[in-house]
Amino acid sequence: MQELKTVISNDRRFINSLKEEISKIIVGQEQVLDGFIRALLSDGHVLIEGVPGLAKTLMIRALAKVTACNFSRIQFTPDLLPTDIIGLTAYDKEKGFYVIKGPIFSNMVLADEINRAPPKVQSALLECMQEKQATIGNETFHMPLPFFVLATQNPLESLGTYPLPEAQMDRFLYKLNISYPTLDEESLILKKNITLQKFESFELKSVLSPEKLIKMQTDVKRVYVDKKIEKYVVDIVDATRHPEKYRIQQGKYIEWGASPRASIGIYISAKVQALLERKTFVIPQYVKDVAADVLRHRIMVNYEGQAEGITSDKIISEILEKVNIP
Repeated sequence: MQELKTVISNDRRFINSLKEEISKIIVGQEQVLDGFIRALLSDGHVLIEGVPGLAKTLMIRALAKVTACNFSRIQFTPDLLPTDIIGLTAYDKEKGFYVIKGPIFSNMVLADEINRAPPKVQSALLECMQEKQATIGNETFHMPLPFFVLATQNPLESLGTYPLPEAQMDRFLYKLNISYPTLDEESLILKKNITLQKFESFELKSVLSPEKLIKMQTDVKRVYVDKKIEKYVVDIVDATRHPEKYRIQQGKYIEWGASPRASIGIYISAKVQALLERKTFVIPQYVKDVAADVLRHRIMVNYEGQAEGITSDKIISEILEKVNIP
């Protein structure tokens, strides 16, 4: 137990150094950055929704830099093809057939405006996310580890977009909403932005390595979860499927509840939250801290709820209030 405490404390110091380094270039957005870090340590992927210009691209680029990971950005467009992401088999009369790998083969991938690409392209990306491998021609290639995908959606425009089906959204560990900065933060942004300065001029240092990140993902699995906490996680997810059992008044607005992936997501994310709090065990508060990010895109609100202005976040808040801690 003492050895695990030392490991977790050491991991937390690395996280602090990582956040300190990223703060050189990113102003505010601490909750979003915490979500990225939790997802990365949980070995999951993130879907983020927000208006343009809120530093989504800059944040993952900075995260890749300070973790010494490879980074690639894919701009999704209606004419994009699966081969543009995964790669293809080419032929040369001297070399014969050979494989050209696509931009998906990076440690950190930004899938910008994923809802602009047609379904077959979305499916190609999501297969890589789920299986951590891609097939090009007759060969199967594994993704470099760690493998982290950040997909963005622009909520303002619907023209020429292909919304992600619920089954595909379920592949993302988190859905995060990014909001406008405060007045004070925006004043700082005026002086510290990459329109006036180059990305390289911030001189971000690599404080982690891909190998260390993989080790930290392994450390997370050692965090203890009591049987009562496991029941609490299962009850929260069950409340999204059978709200009447838990007297959830807004349950009538739920079209579909969360899948078992939600239970797994909350379980592993609560372990990461414990690590970030320098604890070797999970308490109910850590479950509450991560539940909204995991459930936000997995609870489908029906038409009646949408007409009433009910969001999945409101339903999640009521669930966390009413589900009893064992």
